[in-house]
Amino acid sequence: MPDWVLATLAAAFCQNLRSAFQKQLKRRLSTWGATATRFVYAAPLAAGLLLMLIWGRGTPLPDGPPHFFVYAGIGAVAQMIATGLLVHLFSRANFATATAFTKTEPIQAALIGALLLGDTLTLPVMLAIITGIFGVILMSLPKTPGHPGWRLDGAVWTGLLSGACFAVSSVSLRGASLSLEGADLLLGTATTLAFVTLLQSALLLGWLAWREPGQIRKLFAAWRQAGWVGVIGFAGSMAWIAAFTLQDAASVKAVGQIEIVFTLIASRLVFRERLRAAELVGITLLASGVVGIVLLNR
Repeated sequence: MPDWVLATLAAAFCQNLRSAFQKQLKRRLSTWGATATRFVYAAPLAAGLLLMLIWGRGTPLPDGPPHFFVYAGIGAVAQMIATGLLVHLFSRANFATATAFTKTEPIQAALIGALLLGDTLTLPVMLAIITGIFGVILMSLPKTPGHPGWRLDGAVWTGLLSGACFAVSSVSLRGASLSLEGADLLLGTATTLAFVTLLQSALLLGWLAWREPGQIRKLFAAWRQAGWVGVIGFAGSMAWIAAFTLQDAASVKAVGQIEIVFTLIASRLVFRERLRAAELVGITLLASGVVGIVLLNR
């Protein structure tokens, strides 16, 4: 099996495991408290990696142009919002469905590109988009008896917004890393990751201190479980970087949809959640549509 496939599988697994830990932490922490665990506990690892690269290689810290800080700032805030929405969604939908909603990123990107930029959508891509949208509708059908069957569950909007914010974050953070001229891929990525996680930690701790001061104590009191969120999230980020270094992004994103399988397993075995037939079919259709869009747009 190629190294980039192994790296992608590891990244998807880590991402799914991190989300599972955050769902469990949601029982002890608020939405933003659980969200903060991803960044607060990952920041020291990212900063440590950057220091090791600088001292170990004897190379200076990359000089960031002004637009580096713009890209990194937008990416950091978008990622925080996306993660917060996903954590909030865990209390409104089961683990597999909540995670699947965030996988609508390629569908949204294709539609936005067509509407705003005039991108051409071929018939196969349009069919893939329709398949994905139909999958989202099936996942979003109301679960409450007596609820109008034609009205989508409100969780769909939270999930779609989370996916959109993840898309903005991915593009912005890539732009930030690429703006560091003269730095190789590893050093540029480590610099971006360290800056972004430190900024996110400062913003979230400041928000918690202002709005939910009790959550900071709970956040650090839960270090045994919350620490794993940071460690696993950091490992997942490094695996994604390795995969994108070895293979084109379209192929990596397609293989990365394996996370849907991991979420189904975790939903059933870890959280003892039962998927409705409509949800299972919807997740399958969404994953198929996303993979189709990614591969057809190569």
